[in-house]
Amino acid sequence: MTDPSLRDDALGIWHAAVAAVASDQLVVRAVHRDGNTLEIAGRAFDLREIDRLLVIGGGKAGTGMAAGLEAALGSDIVATKLHGLLNVPADCVRTLQRIRIHAGRPAGVNEPTAEGVAGVNEMLSLVGSMTPRDLLMVLLSGGGSALLPAPAVGISLSDKQVVTRLLMSRGAPIEDLNAVRSALSRFKGGQLARAIPAGRAVALIISDVVGDPLNVIASGPTVMPVTASASPAEILRKYVRNEEVPSAVWNVLHRRSQELAEQKRPRIEVQNCVIGNNATALQAAAAEAVKRGYAIAETETNQRGIAREIGVSLAERCLAERTRPTTSRGWCWLSGGEPIVELVPFAGPRRGGRNQELALAALQRWWPENLDGLVLVSGGTDGEDGPTDAAGGIADAAVRERAVAFNLMPADFLAVNNAYPFLQQTGGLIQTGPTHTNVMDVRVVLSHLKSPSRSA
Repeated sequence: MTDPSLRDDALGIWHAAVAAVASDQLVVRAVHRDGNTLEIAGRAFDLREIDRLLVIGGGKAGTGMAAGLEAALGSDIVATKLHGLLNVPADCVRTLQRIRIHAGRPAGVNEPTAEGVAGVNEMLSLVGSMTPRDLLMVLLSGGGSALLPAPAVGISLSDKQVVTRLLMSRGAPIEDLNAVRSALSRFKGGQLARAIPAGRAVALIISDVVGDPLNVIASGPTVMPVTASASPAEILRKYVRNEEVPSAVWNVLHRRSQELAEQKRPRIEVQNCVIGNNATALQAAAAEAVKRGYAIAETETNQRGIAREIGVSLAERCLAERTRPTTSRGWCWLSGGEPIVELVPFAGPRRGGRNQELALAALQRWWPENLDGLVLVSGGTDGEDGPTDAAGGIADAAVRERAVAFNLMPADFLAVNNAYPFLQQTGGLIQTGPTHTNVMDVRVVLSHLKSPSRSA
């Protein structure tokens, strides 16, 4: 028998994790004003010495970050000193007081667009006008790499799109994807930092990358590239053949490798501050789980790997340990990170995302078991999971009951990476819309079954 309260608890814990990294509140906690003193992540500025406060950047959390900044600054500073522009997904656009929110790409299309290029060109023009009495604030969050395109001299936007699609379709991890994108950009890979002619600069960053490496988040526009063992061209060759990529791309990558070897430091040092990450979300999830009466069995953040393998692993750990004695309501397993989906060759239509695939893989592992008292929730904190309208998926007895009624088998859908239709038909989708934040994924597994037995 399905226990709806258990699903409610799991979703409540997941939503608490997302609320803890609400982008506007993260900025409000990082930016404080006391009269003429503006403190940003512990660094104090005298507002009387600042003529303009310029704001640029982008990402899925951009709108919330900008709104939080306007709230923290106060209406007088916003009206007299604030100017700015941020690129966000189209479904995140809203009107603010002074910071213009620009649609840098359509909703659910995670690749560079002409609209994104136009926004970045305007940002670079604003930065180029800076004087010693200006302060630049860069607001960066997950999705910034695709939202902040500025093709390097010698290549077109379509060239970058070809490269991005190839790397994503072949399972390149975010580090490799961003290393190549940075080398093909006039904005990423420290290029923004080098473009600042004068003044002061601070970057507030919400991390969507395992380990919070500054050079990887939004492809590191405000930090110098880390010297890697492989050049961007060598990284690209791991995933593509020479003839699959325009020759102009290879020319730019070779030129950028030579430039990096003799790289000059920026004239202005940018203070980079991570104000929220996956660990922040998981801490809040753990607190909510305990509040609801669960004992924490395990917490693992910054998890990498293959989505379906992580789903199976979580399902098996839960089965192995759910009868462990506890005086609480039950056990809670928490994990976070950003696994990848290994796409199988398939010519037909399919839809899904890493969280949906993970949940469906867990359900398949649980299929022959007694699922009463078991639930797994896996969702992207940004409200997006692949090119779908879902944030993620749920595995529990209710989903299996509906699947049996409709004669649906998880293995058939997993075989072609087609999790969305299965979960849509069985009530297993998490649908939130844009959350205006992004710190990778959060997974919640709950169990309060005391004496499990195998289903007949």
